[in-house]
Amino acid sequence: MNKSLFFVFKRAIVAFFLSTMLYSSAVCQGSGNGNNWFSNAEERAVYQLKKAASVYKVQQNPRSVNADGTVRLVSMRDWTNGFFPGSLWYGYELSKDPTLAADAKRFTLALDSVQHITDTHDLGFMLYCSYGNAFRLTSDSIYLPVLRQGAKHLYARYNPKVGAIRSWDFGNWQFPVIIDNMMNLEFLFWAKKQFQVNSYFEAANQHAKTTLRHHFRPNYSSYHLINYNPKSGKVVSKETHQGLTDESSWARGQAWGLYGYVMSYENTKDPIFLKQAEKIARFIMNHPRMPEDKIPAWDFDVHNALEEHGAPRDVSAAAVIASALIRLSTQTAKGQIYADYAEDILKTLCSDQYLAKKDQNAYFILKHSVGAFLYNSEIDTPINYADYYFLEALLRYKALKMEKTDVAG
Repeated sequence: MNKSLFFVFKRAIVAFFLSTMLYSSAVCQGSGNGNNWFSNAEERAVYQLKKAASVYKVQQNPRSVNADGTVRLVSMRDWTNGFFPGSLWYGYELSKDPTLAADAKRFTLALDSVQHITDTHDLGFMLYCSYGNAFRLTSDSIYLPVLRQGAKHLYARYNPKVGAIRSWDFGNWQFPVIIDNMMNLEFLFWAKKQFQVNSYFEAANQHAKTTLRHHFRPNYSSYHLINYNPKSGKVVSKETHQGLTDESSWARGQAWGLYGYVMSYENTKDPIFLKQAEKIARFIMNHPRMPEDKIPAWDFDVHNALEEHGAPRDVSAAAVIASALIRLSTQTAKGQIYADYAEDILKTLCSDQYLAKKDQNAYFILKHSVGAFLYNSEIDTPINYADYYFLEALLRYKALKMEKTDVAG
């Protein structure tokens, strides 16, 4: 081989390896910043999950960290008990590590008794996030009986006169429906397909329409709670339970609403749900009190939301928003706007300010969430549902980037 041919061949080999490296790292690089923020977050998250699974015991799932540094562990009746098993399943999906799959199965099956709970709407959070992901990833029929029973009990809370699923059985409300309840509809949409029960779809679809009609203000912000008369279906009052005031925009509530309508559109293809999702997205993205790093204060209407040391940020709201926006980006021609905004959120969450270092943060992945500020509960702490929706957002982001790489290729 002469010298000129040798150099041509050498350049071709180098170009091949460079293109291979660029292709394999496309997901990790994000769009144009050259940082390995994704792979770093993925590595830390999987590490934390594996350590958490080795430290915590089944039927005592980690929920958050108390002010004194101890971990808040929850029983089977807690509304958040499905998020840790669900996070383990997401960790397995990210890493393909069979150890995480085994841990996820162990923590999931320990929730067996949840199928008998009948007094809450949170069965979607409790069972669909755990058992639902388990079945999605394994197709193992061992998970189906619990899902079947849980869906049956969730549907039983539907009142056709109101056109909605009752959220809680406690308190002095006649028939309370909170915006969070939009998240549980995905369980019923899935159950309709899996178990061929049409009434599940009808209830979920009508609940989304009823919530659209009564929960939202003209600017597409959401009330937290609507109290209905169960006999007439009329609205009794519009309130908050966790927001600053009845008329304020509780950040996680706005996130629940956004996610709920993106998901409802995916399952029904009803254009009114897509329109609603985009209106909510614009309310959030263009809010004058959204901080520059796109991690909202716990309520958009707190006076010091933009101050450096002002109101506590709610990372859990940001994680839900990111996951919802990535999902929304695949449903509309304007999707790039939503994907870019979600990417900005994820890059912020993957910074050291919010992403825990290995062996810290009681093995939770993210820092700085707010549970219920008004009740002095879980303020500026890691929370399991923040981790869950963060992992979900990472998975959706990864899938989106791989799809775009395939199309470009």
